[in-house]
Amino acid sequence: MTVTDSLLPSQIESRVQSLMIEPLQATLGAVATLAPITIDDGKVSLSIQFKLPADAWVTSLSEQVWAAIKDLPGVESVSLDTGWAVEAGAAMDNTAAIANVKNIIAVASGKGGVGKSTTAVNLALALKAEGASVGILDADIYGPSIPAMLGVGSQRPQVIDQKAMVPLVGHGIHSISMGYLVTEQTPVVWRGPMASGALQQLLMQTAWPELDYLIIDMPPGTGDIQLTLSQKVPVTGAVVVTTPQDIALLDAQKGIEMFRKVNVPVLGVVENMATHICSKCGHEEHIFGEGGGQRIADTYETPLLGAMPLSLSIRQQADSGCPTVAENAESEVSLLYRQIARKVAVALACSITTMPIIEVSDD
Repeated sequence: MTVTDSLLPSQIESRVQSLMIEPLQATLGAVATLAPITIDDGKVSLSIQFKLPADAWVTSLSEQVWAAIKDLPGVESVSLDTGWAVEAGAAMDNTAAIANVKNIIAVASGKGGVGKSTTAVNLALALKAEGASVGILDADIYGPSIPAMLGVGSQRPQVIDQKAMVPLVGHGIHSISMGYLVTEQTPVVWRGPMASGALQQLLMQTAWPELDYLIIDMPPGTGDIQLTLSQKVPVTGAVVVTTPQDIALLDAQKGIEMFRKVNVPVLGVVENMATHICSKCGHEEHIFGEGGGQRIADTYETPLLGAMPLSLSIRQQADSGCPTVAENAESEVSLLYRQIARKVAVALACSITTMPIIEVSDD
């Protein structure tokens, strides 16, 4: 074997690992594993396994790999085998893990009215559009909105042997919510511990199918339910939703601080209502302030996952039971949600190591 022959596999691996995957804005080495490279008469065989959904863009990878290695001596062609499998986030205590659920993503906000539930359901739909198996838990015990947004309505979940509920499916998303157990006219008048207990029951007594991601639509604030979730459930990461107004940013900071205190990684910030585009003339204006999401992301050294416009269609589609990504996964706004979903998937793929020890502080 010549020196060139011995160097070639390592040279190929180095170049492939450093490839920038444009749809993900991440290097291949950060989000995939590379099997040992074989070379036979100039034909390079590569097997790449991604750690996140790759259906939407992986077919274009062959040309990129070939462009990266074709100038190496002895390389005449490349055969590429690709696949993907979402890895499970490590739990501090395996007894707390949710059966069949690989990763749990909490979508939270410091205050109400910032579009958190809309973000949660469209994030779930965007991850599904990328190829993942996704569920959503409506943890807003007092004001559940996921049933209406998914168009499931007043259906009731099937019960298995009086022990577990079967999640209802809307637009391919498996969901459970207090809204499926009470009528729209029935208020849930419970103290905090009762609501926290109900959340645990919804989590633990639901027969989830195999899920790559379970999105939890949190209630606004930093109270009992949020603390229960942080202490009892192996949350892999959190997404914080805000709007540009100063008061919303102050509350969003409280949400980020809460997750930091219980050692739940904040995957990033989503800024809703970032701009308004006039439907008549197309003029774009920052009517609620400018750059707030980026400032809070910079302050806490976490990514700004996306800045969503103030759009009438987003509200109308969610209210009609067919959210934006479900209505048209290739629309301009849907593609923004899918970019957010990819960034979340990348953050999880890059950060899955071991579950931190949860610490609760009074300060």
